[in-house]
Amino acid sequence: MLRALDDAAVGQWCRAAVDALSAARGRLDDLNVFPVPDGDTGTNLLATARAALAELEQAPPGGTEPVWAVMARGAVLGALGNSGTILAQLVRGLADQLAGQPPADGPTLAAALQKAADTAYGAVADPEEGTFLTVARAGAEAAGAAVAGGHTGLAEVVRAAADGARAALERTPGQLAALREAGVVDAGGAGLCLVLDALVATVTGVGPDRPPLVRRPRHGAHAGHHHGPDPGDLPHQPPAGPGSEVQYLLAGSDEAAVARLRDRLAALGDSLVVVGVDTPAGREWNVHVHVSDVGAAIEAGIEAGRPHRISVSPLAPVRSPAPVPGARAVVAIVPDGGLAELFRGGGATVVPCGPGGVTEDDVLAAVLGCGAAGVVVLPNDADLTAPAARAAERAREEGREVAVVPTRSPVQGLAALAVADPARRFGDDVITMAEAAAATRWAEVTVAEQEALTSAGRCVPGDVLGSADGDVLLVGGAAPAVACELLDRLLSAGGELVTLVLGPDTDLAAAVLAHLAGRHPTVEVTRYDGAPEGVRLQVGVE
Repeated sequence: MLRALDDAAVGQWCRAAVDALSAARGRLDDLNVFPVPDGDTGTNLLATARAALAELEQAPPGGTEPVWAVMARGAVLGALGNSGTILAQLVRGLADQLAGQPPADGPTLAAALQKAADTAYGAVADPEEGTFLTVARAGAEAAGAAVAGGHTGLAEVVRAAADGARAALERTPGQLAALREAGVVDAGGAGLCLVLDALVATVTGVGPDRPPLVRRPRHGAHAGHHHGPDPGDLPHQPPAGPGSEVQYLLAGSDEAAVARLRDRLAALGDSLVVVGVDTPAGREWNVHVHVSDVGAAIEAGIEAGRPHRISVSPLAPVRSPAPVPGARAVVAIVPDGGLAELFRGGGATVVPCGPGGVTEDDVLAAVLGCGAAGVVVLPNDADLTAPAARAAERAREEGREVAVVPTRSPVQGLAALAVADPARRFGDDVITMAEAAAATRWAEVTVAEQEALTSAGRCVPGDVLGSADGDVLLVGGAAPAVACELLDRLLSAGGELVTLVLGPDTDLAAAVLAHLAGRHPTVEVTRYDGAPEGVRLQVGVE
């Protein structure tokens, strides 16, 4: 039984929350009908909690930055969706009160919960009752009431907060007609209850025993005649109209500019949430809004600062086509441009990967949208293997047969795509593609953007880097010299086929092709244009 929340306990709570949200993600998604019935609340809450945990795990051991601050930064920068952004605001509100302070006892935590709930209300442009916010406030008020009643122990406070939040959750259908008509409680509030129950388990060692989160009979639905509306019914809320969810991170902006941005976005749409957090590079903001005019929402961000990691998702639920039995497809995550056209030409469904990366929702939409019963996903980047795997897991829940071949580079993806054969059994085809990818050594020539210590020595901005399998092998001053030496090293271990993906540098292309013809005349060379932005040359050796 903990008497105070120290740094270790905060990390343990974050892990427990991730586990709880992961186990309940599907049920939370099923409850999601407000503000938009797009079935992603559980997914967004889980992504936000995972981002907070990832930031904690990446923090240097023994670092001086408070754990609360690290967790809040991860949550805010990684928050997805309306519910995820509100959860991030609650975590940031707790951090504002508890970071850099002694471990929180019962009264301190109760006060911090109340402040966090207040700031969450302030972050939402038009707060609705019967939602996540209502549940958060009720939990905080229950914790404060426990302290006022003399129950000041940490365990007593966290139990009171969790019980108060759960009681408020059960009342949400009476506050929102959309919930009552669907026979559900608020999905975001339900997720928060799981997070608070995880806190109880962290503090006491035993989680509360709760009934499962399930749909319930619609309020006022009876067999036989209907005698008119229940006097307590709220007016019916019409379904959301067409539009998009726009979300981005905003850097380089001050409080005044963000205030103007809030006003601008509030006039454009709804479900507006703006949350700020301090980072080593300065303050950043996570901006979330539902709008019909996507361009205007992004332009407003450009006027306020530097928007990045921009995502746009349709609000109307996307119905995936029924899978065609026996049909096969390949989904490839590829930087937009020439490489994307190469993969499309090879028959793959492409998920374009911009500077902001790709979400598992993007991959899932492509997997379900291609209409095939069997789908192979090529992430083509080590950092994208995890979201691809999560999307595959969700697609399997929809009855699709999905496998992820962990390609780490587009050239490995091209090798895998080249041997794909829908006439083979699905499992055999996956193995063949994986073997082709694994047999392809990959390399890149890039230009250093900052000073760093690499495996090949120190580099400074402007140096040309030659890397293989993700490890820097060469640091030089001229791209042709680095590229040619890199090819010699790769081919010293043997190779029959070299795949080159070149950028716009025609001198580099000419030098590399001439070098291969003179030094390695027996090697077959396949050349493509369209290297991703920032990459001078990509190489695959089979």
